[in-house]
Amino acid sequence: MAERAVTHTIIARETSDGAGVRIRRSLGQRPSARLDPFLMLDEFGSADAADYIGGFPPHPHRGFETVTYMIEGHLLHEDHLGNRGELRSGGVQWMTAGRGIIHSEMPQQEEGLMRGFQLWLNLPARDKMTAPGYRDLQPEDIPVIPLDGGRVRLIAGTLALAGQTHRGPIQRPGTEPLYADLDLHPGGQMNLPVPAGHNAFLYLYEGQAHLAGTPLARHAASVLGTGDRVSVTAGDAGARVLLVAGRPLAEPVVQYGPFVMNTEEEIQQALRDYRDGTLAR
Repeated sequence: MAERAVTHTIIARETSDGAGVRIRRSLGQRPSARLDPFLMLDEFGSADAADYIGGFPPHPHRGFETVTYMIEGHLLHEDHLGNRGELRSGGVQWMTAGRGIIHSEMPQQEEGLMRGFQLWLNLPARDKMTAPGYRDLQPEDIPVIPLDGGRVRLIAGTLALAGQTHRGPIQRPGTEPLYADLDLHPGGQMNLPVPAGHNAFLYLYEGQAHLAGTPLARHAASVLGTGDRVSVTAGDAGARVLLVAGRPLAEPVVQYGPFVMNTEEEIQQALRDYRDGTLAR
């Protein structure tokens, strides 16, 4: 087995989105900062309600999937399909925009800490105009895998560990995403398989950790090179790290705000459909 190493780091930039929500954006801060099939990763986290209270009022999407993982806090998702989801601490919302969806994500708290992540996952060209869909995952829906070095919450994909195969609740044949939250004990180590052909990155959001002796930067996407496993070791206070991997699509990406397609003509069609009120029909 070949161990993956960090090839480069995309430090998150502080910015705002929605109605003034303060975020840190690593993947997606510029077109060259994508990692096929992942388009964007935003981290949000503040105990100051002014940083999140505006939320994300109704807005459209087409051509990709959004994955919202709430570490702490409470958001309400509503969309034009009639879906309504309460996203609470430890929960996940997996939304397939497909040919078009209009949704909102609004805070259901006026004080206290709110933190989590939103990941944008591209759809293959053949699936970009598929029917939109939405799935709510409660904390108890996400398997927790105990290991000597800590525990793994497996949101998407498959992990083969110690002779057992663990499956996350989300499986996507097009991009085969692996999405795991690693909670490492102080000084704990995890050795995890990652498909050799997948692009992959780590995102350290608590504590300190290193990969094969290379310290991981906090609030940054540490992009990994080739190999079929990762070995992450926590510092003296432990660590929380996202491990994300996916099969690259190797297709053109043309993005205009909330629309991600393969050609400029498809983007123009999405804009016309939204203007004419047919995007979400």
